Amino acid sequence: MRRLVGIDEAGRGALAGPVVAAAVIFPTAGNHPRIKDSKQMRPKDRWDQARLIRESAPAWSIAMASVEEIDQLNIHHASLLAMKRAVELLGILPDFALVDGKYYPKIRVPGEALIKGDSLIAEISAASILAKTARDALMIKLESRYPGYGLAQHKGYPTKLHLAGLLKIGVSPCHRRSYRPIARMMEQPIMAML
Repeated sequence: MRRLVGIDEAGRGALAGPVVAAAVIFPTAGNHPRIKDSKQMRPKDRWDQARLIRESAPAWSIAMASVEEIDQLNIHHASLLAMKRAVELLGILPDFALVDGKYYPKIRVPGEALIKGDSLIAEISAASILAKTARDALMIKLESRYPGYGLAQHKGYPTKLHLAGLLKIGVSPCHRRSYRPIARMMEQPIMAML
């Protein structure tokens, strides 16, 4: 039996928090849960699907690249690193990998990147759901550590609430300093002192 792994990430466009990747292998024979891209699902449905995926997939994993790694490497390379880690954590070596997007991570598995793969391939859709729900859970936890930004609501993405929190409180350790809006906010106090 050929083992196909689907890989996707969540959190590329956020101003705060890590980028999270997941890898999922379904049994080649048998039914996949009826899943679709995580962005097309209501949050409750996404959480329900994540539970079903974890119960039905013979192998799945979740990994991340930290805010510090994002700032050091850039989001593109940090996303690929998180994907590589997710594959390494599977515990079994797949025969072939399909990755959502344009770029393929440096992994020991042959495969290809597939644009819109999260809406075409069940394994990628499942990885999308696991990555998104894992990242959402992490951002909800970060809200208690860094209150005032609304991280539990917007999950670190640039919303009016998030930007208002940044203007009022300033930049926290969970913010990506390499992202232009955050970098500009960090420069403002220096500019005001000149």
